[in-house]
Amino acid sequence: MILDANQLASIRQHNDEELRRGSRATHGYPAHTVQNLLHTVEALKKEKRKWKKLAQTRGKALDKIQAIAGEAKPQED
Repeated sequence: MILDANQLASIRQHNDEELRRGSRATHGYPAHTVQNLLHTVEALKKEKRKWKKLAQTRGKALDKIQAIAGEAKPQED
């Protein structure tokens, strides 16, 4: 299942309320488990952004290399 930003924010808010309730929390998944999962999702988002930026930088570098290589073609006689 894919969750959008609004759904994640809603889950986070609901879970924060459950954590505040402490021992009076409702039954279901333990709030700390949900909190750990939300932290994992955030870490994965950061990792994805990092790799995306790296790929963009790599693409720009390859474009520059290709442009330089195109200018340095040996002339045929």
